[in-house]
Amino acid sequence: MNPYNEIQKTFEIKNGVKIYDFAKCVETLENLGKHQFGKKFKIHEKDVPVIKKLLIYAIRDESTARAMNIDVNKGIILSGPVGCGKTSMMWLINFFSPQSHNYKIIPCRDIAFEFATKGYEALSPFTKKEEKQSKMNNICFDDLGTEKQIKYFGNECNVMAEIILTRYDSFITNKTMTHVTTNLSASELETCYGDRVRSRMRQMFNLIPFDKNSPDKR
Repeated sequence: MNPYNEIQKTFEIKNGVKIYDFAKCVETLENLGKHQFGKKFKIHEKDVPVIKKLLIYAIRDESTARAMNIDVNKGIILSGPVGCGKTSMMWLINFFSPQSHNYKIIPCRDIAFEFATKGYEALSPFTKKEEKQSKMNNICFDDLGTEKQIKYFGNECNVMAEIILTRYDSFITNKTMTHVTTNLSASELETCYGDRVRSRMRQMFNLIPFDKNSPDKR
């Protein structure tokens, strides 16, 4: 199954503008999910409002996004309980994004483990531009808050706090796009990363939460 071919079926072009059929979008997401994650994958009715916000953001429907208090020029924090489908949904929604807004999904714990062995060099892919790039790569940091404070040669570092602060500077100057999934609440994020990081996150991200009672779908 080619995801991009499937997505072509979710819209019509009228007067040069893509007009999406939301029901077809949800159906396509579910079909892609079953193909990627297994036949048990299902879009739950309770999650449809969250999915609609993510779709509106991904297709960059600015007027509808504004009505939903979503700024398409910011990234996304997708929050919710363990197992509610945050990572899989960010993976699926990515196919609806324009190529210039596609992102890689990187587990925060992997970054922390890399830092433990390689030190600050391990942070370079997330805090520096590649040669000939005008800005850093778009990244979705998965499971923010599951990584731990890591020591490298005795020096302790809050790895994700450093990355977020650096990417904030690039967001301001170059519109670098960053996304996050997390199980943590806003207050828990502040406890983990401090009020300075939390303040930057408010400026960088739209918060889109799953219902706190959303069941574990694994």
